Amino acid sequence: MKFEVDKDACICCGACAAICEDVFEINDEEGYAVAKDKEVTDEEVKDNAISAMEGCPTSAIHEKTA
Repeated sequence: MKFEVDKDACICCGACAAICEDVFEINDEEGYAVAKDKEVTDEEVKDNAISAMEGCPTSAIHEKTA
């Protein structure tokens, strides 16, 4: 499972990175969050990443499809 952040919808609140820094980080120069390009296999990390996705105030995080 991989994730992606819609940079046009992201408000750079940092909630995703605070919940799951293994998957999300803030790009301070660009002003939005990014998902690290890696397959998330660890169940605890996956649960945290899903929590971050569901908790995003602008619904900017999505599961990456191909």
